[in-house]
Parts: sequence; structure tokens; C-alpha cells
Amino acid sequence: MKSRSTGVVVAAAAASLVLALTSCGSAKQSTTASSSGSGSGSGTGTVKIGLLLPETKTTRYEQFDKPLIEQKIKEIAPNAQIDYYNANQDATLQQTQVDTALTKGNQVLILDAVDAKAIQSSVQKAHDAGVKVVAYDRLAQGPVDSYVSFDNRKVGQLQGEALVAAVGDKAGSGKIIMINGSPTDPNAADFKAGAHSAIDGKLTVGKEYDTPNWDPNNANQEAAAGITAIGAPNVVGVYSANDGMAAGIATALKAANLSVPLTGQDAQLDAVQRILAGTQTMSIYKPYKPEADTAAQMAVAFAQGKSLGSDLASAKATSGSGQAVQSDLITPVVLTKDNIKSTVVADGLYTVAQICTPDYAAACAAAGLQ
Repeated sequence: MKSRSTGVVVAAAAASLVLALTSCGSAKQSTTASSSGSGSGSGTGTVKIGLLLPETKTTRYEQFDKPLIEQKIKEIAPNAQIDYYNANQDATLQQTQVDTALTKGNQVLILDAVDAKAIQSSVQKAHDAGVKVVAYDRLAQGPVDSYVSFDNRKVGQLQGEALVAAVGDKAGSGKIIMINGSPTDPNAADFKAGAHSAIDGKLTVGKEYDTPNWDPNNANQEAAAGITAIGAPNVVGVYSANDGMAAGIATALKAANLSVPLTGQDAQLDAVQRILAGTQTMSIYKPYKPEADTAAQMAVAFAQGKSLGSDLASAKATSGSGQAVQSDLITPVVLTKDNIKSTVVADGLYTVAQICTPDYAAACAAAGLQ
């Protein structure tokens, strides 16, 4: 596993790119036109890359991943053509989008799969057509050429450890609720396994749910059902696999008049605010810029007929279909009230003004953010 420095995510630049590039609808697509000629360095001809992201319910994809990937591609291959698609959590739509990308003549696909197993036939189709596939954030099944993500089992482990620490001496007096991610997402299985490695034997799981499509509304309902089944006084904590679901869970906890430790992941803005307010214990900050930069560099290298060096792919990962894939696995960071300033603010993910709206002014002052 290789740990990368987070770099600096310039929020203003990311925001301007989001405005400048066409936003996407149900088959969201934006094409950056390119003239023929040199792409970059030793590569010749137009670099044509398809970028396929999975959904919009999680804010990171449209707000950070898309503009950062496109920015890096254009930095190293100024004449690149980028075709963008968002599948809106529809696995069948994503398969159609892969077909469209292949028809357009994309040389490389950066693919964040909605359903890692369902997309396997599309990955095989790309492979048979000589098109390289960079698996982004989630490891799709099939003959993927490279993969960049975070150490997802470590993510779950860190979440579990944080929950154990936050529950503390109340562990023996009640049970926790575990609300995991989508069963079609291979990352969710890794988060779950990592969390159990830290929780098992230390906390008692009263109810556990897998949440289709990472839906916050489903998570809210699952949390409410878990609270009812266990009994509110007996709930000592809730494991949430990500921040989107944590928002729904926080609503259920409030409705039950419960204040217990709650985990998360993705460092969403509302999660940062909940951490400051004390209604969420922690999140996992995954620096998007190094992940996006690596995916872009891999894609351009493949488009220019180059192989990947150890600077881009120093690890190996095995997909659900058994392929060993050259990979880069970036180290995640636990986000708490104590390091908001040194992580998401210092890296430019959010400004203090974005975080410290009037409702959170007092909490920000207490945390030294104002």
C-alpha cells in the first residue's frame, strides 16, 4: 500500500470547473472537443477518455471527482477529449454508457462501477475492443487494467475503532446498530469486514442492515427499525458506512431522542457540521485529489500506449472475478472535531465560511475554526 500526500484541492478551481463543464442528467454526458495533433509528451494523436461515475446521491462525485479528474487530464494532455457519463445508480444505464463510450472511440475508460459484478460483461467488451479500463474507487470485475482507490478494509477498521473508543465503558450496557453500504458495491463489503474486525468481541451488534444504493432514506428507516427492535435505551452507538446514510440515521436518532456515537465516511460538508455539533462522531477523509490525479495519469498513459510504472501502481488488488490488478491504494484519514482545520480546511476541500454557517458558529468557535 502506498500513502500519498493529500496535496491541495483548490475548491474555487473545482467549483469553476463544475460550472464550466456541462452537468449531467440521467445519462449525464459532457464532451470536451479536441483537435487532432499531439496529446502530450511522447504520445501522438488525440487522447480520448471516457469518464463513467456511478451516482449523484453522494456529493463527492460531481463536486470533486469529476472536475479534479478532468482538470488533471487536461493538464497533462491539453488536447484530450473527455466524454463524461453519470449512471445515477442505474447499473443497466451504465452498461449502455460503456457501449456509447466504445462507439465514440474512447481509448480508455475511467470506470466507477454502480454494480461491480453486473459491469463485468461491459469490461470484457472494452477489453475485447482493445480499450483499457481504469477502475476508479470501486474494483469492477472482469479484465480491468488498473485500479486506484483507498485501502477500503482499513477504512472500515478505522470506523470500527472510532466507534469502539466513542462507546467506551457503555459497551457492556447495550447494543449497536450497523448500517452497511450497498450489497452491489465491493467497497461496502470491505468496509463491513474492516469494521467487524475492530468491533467484534468489543461491541454487541443488535441489528445489522445492508443498504441498497446507499440510500439515506433507507438508512433512516433501518436505523428507526433497529432502535425499535433493540429499544432506545439499549442503543449505545450506530455504525454508518458513509456520511450520506449518516444524515438519515442522525434524523432517526433525533426522533428517538438519542445521542449516541455515529460513524461516517467521505467528509461531506454536512457531516463536518454534524461532527462539530456533536451529532456525528467521526468521518473518514479520503483525499480526492491524489485519487483523481492518479486515475487521470493512468488513463493518459494507457491512451498514449505506455505501461504503468511503480510510481502509479505499486500494489496489487484482486477483483471479485479473480483478476489480479495493478493498483494504487491510498491511505484514508480519520476526521474528527480536532483535525477539521488541518485536513479538509487546510487541503481546500471546504472553507471555514462554508462550514461555519450561523447555525454552527458557536461550535466552530469552540473548535478553533473562527
